[in-house]
Amino acid sequence: MTLQKIRYVLIGLLLIGGVGQSVAQNATSSPSSRFGLGELNDNIPGTFRAMGGVSTGMRSRVAINPSQPASYTGCDTLAFMMDVAGSVMWTNYGDANGKKNKANGNFEYLMLRFPIYRRYISFSAGVMPYSSMGYDFVLTGAVSGYDYSVTYYGEGNIAQAYGGLSFNLFDWVALGGNFYYMFGSLENITGLTFSDGSLSSTVMYRSMSISSWRGRYGIQAFHTFAKKHDIVLGAIFESKLPLRGEYIQYEFNTLDSVLVTSEGFDLPMMWGVGASYTYDNRLVVAFDYTQTNWGEARYFGQTGELRNRGKYALGVEYRHNPYGRNYAERVRWRVGASLQDPYTPATSGKDFTVSMGFGFPLRTSATLFNATVEYTRRTSMATVQENVLKLTLNAAINETWFMKRKL
Repeated sequence: MTLQKIRYVLIGLLLIGGVGQSVAQNATSSPSSRFGLGELNDNIPGTFRAMGGVSTGMRSRVAINPSQPASYTGCDTLAFMMDVAGSVMWTNYGDANGKKNKANGNFEYLMLRFPIYRRYISFSAGVMPYSSMGYDFVLTGAVSGYDYSVTYYGEGNIAQAYGGLSFNLFDWVALGGNFYYMFGSLENITGLTFSDGSLSSTVMYRSMSISSWRGRYGIQAFHTFAKKHDIVLGAIFESKLPLRGEYIQYEFNTLDSVLVTSEGFDLPMMWGVGASYTYDNRLVVAFDYTQTNWGEARYFGQTGELRNRGKYALGVEYRHNPYGRNYAERVRWRVGASLQDPYTPATSGKDFTVSMGFGFPLRTSATLFNATVEYTRRTSMATVQENVLKLTLNAAINETWFMKRKL
């Protein structure tokens, strides 16, 4: 690798550090984000979001897959890759008091990947959100003949920067690991007021400032049969770890105020399995299952405040002819769906998402421009119905850097 290309790699790493603050300002407008650590991000690249969010059994030369660190050695051994993404999200939610519509535009992530030693060792790094919190709504009612209103407001984000390595063993097994630095803050405010001024109003304020580390480990087994059939089996694991940071809770009312400083938060144990099948480099079918044990993690010092989160994902990608002269034959068509349990008890039912998207290749390189549309329906707080439509655009820039030119 030439000195100039080393400089480009360093520039990419500096960009990752520079956009950390931008990712940390990523936002949502979901009422359900007021629970737990907010709305969680599964670290799925834009390329695979259109396939229902499958990732554990995916190896790809045209996508960086931080959800499965063992996948990095699936890259082109002569290429440097950078993936950058942004999104626009429209949220519609309503209850007995009416409906609201909100829109957010977000910077999603920046990632890079390149080989270190032939096809045996590869490296990836990036920055992306871990969770987002953003809501502002009021619920009204009456109790014992007194009218009341409850105001809910919250904002903040937890971002994560990662670095990961992948190693190939025996030409059919890959091992990998990511190490993450998590940072950011979350704020929740809940205010209860009565129409009768003689009754005391109450305000609850919670603040979390995060600075913590965690790791993820992955394994993949892969093989090609009869030159046209590729199968990949994968698994990922994260151990339960303390979530480091500062946590403060205030409670105010018209009579007095109370300060409570509470510690005791955990990042949950997580595991997942997945598989993918590729036929003739044209058709890809993949399935994932992940389990995150939030119910066993401490939240404000208590376990059982949250609940375990299971997620099923299924996705398909098709292109008619990877080497066709007709551009339309090389466009990638993707569809998928996922079903997952919410990790907060206040959210009822399951989150159901359907997705579709396209991958548009450049004529002169392996770079792909991807567009993905996802629709999610959920019920939060048993009364608030949410409909979320999200458009993600990402550019997976793939450039040949490591080829030795003959004089």
